[in-house]
Amino acid sequence: MEKLKPMMFVGTGSDVGKSVLCTALCRIFRQDGYCPAPFKSQNMALNSYSTLTGGEIGRAQAVQAEACGIVPETDMNPVLLKPTEESVSQVVVDGQPVGNMSAREYFRRGNKQDLWGKALAAYQRLSGRYNPIVLEGAGSISELNLRDRDITNMRMAEAVGASTYLVADIERGGVFASVYGSVMLLPETQRKLLKGIIINKFRGDVSLFDEGRRMLEDLTGVPVVGVVPVLRDVHIPAEDSMALEHVDTRPEVGKVNVAVIRLPHVSNFTDFDALVFDGRFHVYYTDEPAGLSGADVIILPGTKNTIADLEHIRRNGVVDAVVEAYGKGKQVVGICGGYQMLGLRVEDPLHVEGRQEVAEGIGLLPLVTVLGTKKMVCQSEFRFRDVEGEACQGYQIHMGETSVAAGDARATGLQPLNTLSDGSREGYWLDERCWGSYMHGILDNPVVLDALAGGIRRPEGQPGYVAFKEQQYDLLAERVRQVLDMDYIYRTLKG
Repeated sequence: MEKLKPMMFVGTGSDVGKSVLCTALCRIFRQDGYCPAPFKSQNMALNSYSTLTGGEIGRAQAVQAEACGIVPETDMNPVLLKPTEESVSQVVVDGQPVGNMSAREYFRRGNKQDLWGKALAAYQRLSGRYNPIVLEGAGSISELNLRDRDITNMRMAEAVGASTYLVADIERGGVFASVYGSVMLLPETQRKLLKGIIINKFRGDVSLFDEGRRMLEDLTGVPVVGVVPVLRDVHIPAEDSMALEHVDTRPEVGKVNVAVIRLPHVSNFTDFDALVFDGRFHVYYTDEPAGLSGADVIILPGTKNTIADLEHIRRNGVVDAVVEAYGKGKQVVGICGGYQMLGLRVEDPLHVEGRQEVAEGIGLLPLVTVLGTKKMVCQSEFRFRDVEGEACQGYQIHMGETSVAAGDARATGLQPLNTLSDGSREGYWLDERCWGSYMHGILDNPVVLDALAGGIRRPEGQPGYVAFKEQQYDLLAERVRQVLDMDYIYRTLKG
């Protein structure tokens, strides 16, 4: 196939839809016979993914790689920032953690110059093997105070010669000001890289914006290449936890109601996408004790700061509500940081997460977790509760060792949850109503969902989650192809 220029999506702000549009174009290029790959030089996210080589990248780039039909790798996201405290993030470079840094430390010129070189090197490695590279920017392109330290927006577009498209979210309001300001605040050399504007999340009759398109083109001199409607019927994993704010918190009659505790530092909430898709379950998110009253299953999700979030849910009464719910016969499950919370206590003697060295756990599992500096990042094949049949898949990303508490009488009834392919054990199962695991993606496996459903059979004809995701990537590509001027886009990539 003809070598195409890289294509880049940048935004007027955060959460305007860049990730989803990148995913759509990744699938479109694949459908059209190319071999695309995603790239985001710097990502700030608590949703992450383990590559086959034990590296860590943003979950959005793993999703985009799936849409490309290729294996995710660390070069697709060479710099990942995972917030741990206010103004402090764990910095992951080329898939490996290099320490925690404050915003001031991170933005020092020496750090950014080093990271800029690593980002360019990662891009070049990808570019030599894939065609085209679909790049994603971060936040707004017009943060003037950050321009000289930029490693992920227009500086990257300029360095690689990307045909660049500006995405604006019309649902937020102020689309004319945000687009015009974003374009006009760019220096002329970078403004010339903009090949098109995409208006995203439009509601109603798209033709009503025809005059708006012409006005934006007259104001900026940049063509509007598409108006993308709100895609209500397309389900793609979300990158930002803001998506959780829009989930209906009311229980549904006739379904297994699953309440996921909304934590301040929630991570890898995409663990619950398979539940959302499965017609047996109704999933909602809550951070209030009253929100647990209608739940059949309560899940404590992953978090980037176990101790801080544990203290938060103790103060607001959620811990007591979880214990009460378990006593009334409800299922309680913990995944990664949520698994640590279910134990007797969490210890942080090396101050990995913050200043507090120990926190009392929820206490449903007789376990103690000690946080350390060694990070476990790997993909795993396992059997859930030694159930015969197809092996399960998942991945681990955590800093901490969890062990059975000495002298606790309940420990005699505790059993390992998962048996890994190498014979080792992971997670613990107390009884039919309480278990915990470090395994992200554990709920993507049918045998685990069947256990949560408590004997309720899956609806007839419902495809597996992997097949469902493939259908959704194709549907996303179809919807976006219908509204973008793909002929024009290809001309900008071939010229």
